[in-house]
Amino acid sequence: MNSSTTQKIDIQKVSTSRIGDVDFDNLTFGSTFSDHMFECDYKDGEWQNPTIKPYGPLTISPAAKVFHYGQAVFEGMKAFKDEDGKVWLFRPEENFNRINRSSKRMAIPEFPKDIFFEALTTLVKMDKDWVKPGLGNSLYIRPFVMATQVGVSASPSTEYKFMILMSPAQAYYTGDVKVVIAEHYSRSANGGVGAAKAAGNYGAQFFPTNLAREKGFQQVIWTDASDHKYLEEAGTMNVFFRVNDTLLTAPISDRILDGVTRKSVIAIAKRDNINVEERPVLVSEIVEAAKNGSLKEIFGAGTAAVISPVSAFSYKETVYELEMQKNGFATRFKNELMNIQYNRSEDPFGWRFEVV
Repeated sequence: MNSSTTQKIDIQKVSTSRIGDVDFDNLTFGSTFSDHMFECDYKDGEWQNPTIKPYGPLTISPAAKVFHYGQAVFEGMKAFKDEDGKVWLFRPEENFNRINRSSKRMAIPEFPKDIFFEALTTLVKMDKDWVKPGLGNSLYIRPFVMATQVGVSASPSTEYKFMILMSPAQAYYTGDVKVVIAEHYSRSANGGVGAAKAAGNYGAQFFPTNLAREKGFQQVIWTDASDHKYLEEAGTMNVFFRVNDTLLTAPISDRILDGVTRKSVIAIAKRDNINVEERPVLVSEIVEAAKNGSLKEIFGAGTAAVISPVSAFSYKETVYELEMQKNGFATRFKNELMNIQYNRSEDPFGWRFEVV
């Protein structure tokens, strides 16, 4: 499939911004969107008509293949504003590369890098007033692709729409997060699409997560599909376990998402000479560590939440409480990541990307 295009972006600006109608102190994550959005269509073997236009609804056939066969992938990114009003992205090339890996796995044509970055930076610059300064404030960016060919035959679509939406955001999780270790349901399986940010991965999580919430837990720590012996991800995040002063996390595979925050945490930990083990993590070893006191922390890592500490987990109807660490690894990594993202500290890794 050809992923090239020679067309420039057509820009259509709103006549009046909606920003004055938004209460930025009371945002519900992912429900308010900025003035503009980007869209580009794949037809006749090429990406064409890249356009930035006012945010609004789409007209799409009910027979579009995305509704019938789930050909859709997405990404999650953020823009941050520093104290001088400069706007920054965090490792955007990682998101670009991953959405194309996800697309390839779902038989969707890859998107051109030049158009992706031109659209992304132009869109953020146009709606930069929607990026509010202050730690915890950001502009959440959602690139996604969906199959738009009309027809219900079970075959890959020949037409697609690539879009970017942006939504002002505050902190994703507030308060303690309690999780259930899955004993029956799984997020993904060997040879599946767990490593892709495919829309169906997340839809399949909702039912078991609802069951967990009925019991007073916010999320599920997923286990392997074969025997439910190994810990893999937590909700929509990669998950880390601190046993004494060693950091454990599941290795990347076709079941595990290659998280940008995950790899950033690992890079910081290794730089600071923290022992990191990327290996299969047994449920039994974490339960035993909780019993003998060597389990110090569990935390999720992802774009939306950044770092989300876990205060308790349940396994086989037994709840294990964790003493929250005031200056633990979770706090340390979150502070360091956010200081880089908001241009409050040096960026020794070269992760910041200024939108100019």
